[in-house]
Amino acid sequence: MGGALSGCLFARHALLPQGWRRDVLLEWNATGDLTAVTDNAAAPLGAEVAEYVLPGMVNLHSHAFQRALGGMTEKAGEGPDSFWTWRDLMYRFARHITPEQMETIAAQLFAECLRHGYTAVCEFHYLQRDAAGALYAHPAETAERVLAAARLSGIGMTMLPVLYSHAGFGAQPLQPEQARFRTGADDVLRIVEALAPQRGGQVEVGFAPHSLRAADVAQIRAVAQALPADRPIHIHIAEQQGEVRQSLDVSGRRPVQYLYDQVDVDARWCLVHATHVQPDEVALMAASGAVAGLCPTTEANLGDGLFPLAEFIAAGGRFGVGSDSHVSQSPVEELRWLEYGQRLQRQRRNVAATPDQRHVGDYLWQTALQGGAQAAGRKLGALSPGCRADLLVLDDAHVNLCGVDIADVLGSVLFCGNDNLVRDVLCGGQWQVRDGRHVAQDAIATAYKRTLAQLRAL
Repeated sequence: MGGALSGCLFARHALLPQGWRRDVLLEWNATGDLTAVTDNAAAPLGAEVAEYVLPGMVNLHSHAFQRALGGMTEKAGEGPDSFWTWRDLMYRFARHITPEQMETIAAQLFAECLRHGYTAVCEFHYLQRDAAGALYAHPAETAERVLAAARLSGIGMTMLPVLYSHAGFGAQPLQPEQARFRTGADDVLRIVEALAPQRGGQVEVGFAPHSLRAADVAQIRAVAQALPADRPIHIHIAEQQGEVRQSLDVSGRRPVQYLYDQVDVDARWCLVHATHVQPDEVALMAASGAVAGLCPTTEANLGDGLFPLAEFIAAGGRFGVGSDSHVSQSPVEELRWLEYGQRLQRQRRNVAATPDQRHVGDYLWQTALQGGAQAAGRKLGALSPGCRADLLVLDDAHVNLCGVDIADVLGSVLFCGNDNLVRDVLCGGQWQVRDGRHVAQDAIATAYKRTLAQLRAL
């Protein structure tokens, strides 16, 4: 690695959009874009050589500050626990986090995400105000802290300032514990404008109505119409049965039905969770080209339920995965449990496949790449000229990849053991992980431990 040619990598096997190819020369420029991808090539003298290379995965749904909650909500309450009881605990925790602490938490999370194979993240960011509920002097203060953490870690980011005005369907007033989240349409647009100078190869800025219970359709339309037409829009929807019941009580329609009746949903939308949807809603989502943002480890941790994946695949739907509350920072675990949940529910195997792609690991990785790139609104998800130079080098010395046929590599990565098989990570043309360690791992972890000590002393 020392002394190797910069700006190129020779892969004996690389996963290209058309599938695995041999002897692939990957080249990128100083701004972090792939400039050439040539298969059946010869290795240039001095080029670094890797055995297995994949495009980096996109994490399409993140609340970075929740990383610091890990393991602290796993004690049973006196009554039945659910998403709603977890949310109360999360609110109390969020009340105390400072912008500086937010940055150190996010940096730790992003370094972990990179080490496990995420090279981009969509940050659904709703901690916009101070602990007393007042706006910061600079409206994008906390969003810029998270972006600073992304720069420190080297991960690519789509920042999604959140529209959050109500406590429930029917424009219920916010509760005191939600004061830090409060934004109207004008607030969101001011934050988006303040973040505009940061847009570039590694950063995009969209927006996210938190949910139909927290933002009304008039507000959603106002922000969506004010944004450039290519900016991504994300929304939590139909995550829990309680949300579905509330929507039916107030609007007479289920959340996805109501959204599609009221708003022009198209391919720039990412519908996060969409756990509880009926066949007609599955068809609406697939036909619109919107991405289903699935977060299996968080959905399992919160007891949300299971998305109807097989029906969505059959309808031609697009999906990607995210780590959401960050009980896991591994795309392998998200994709594994996306498939395993379907197997348990249906009592059969190999659900995520099509007649054209029967290898479940390849289907899941490639489809999640495409859906994640679309949701991020960035040129990602493929080892192709013009896309970002975001790639993973697998640990070919690991026993799980010893003698494996190329067609079974992703099956082994996703469904064999718990070791992290990601060895090196290139993001935006820069090596951020080498031999399994992030380049700033020690400094980032030291700051994170200090922040944890401060928060847990409260």
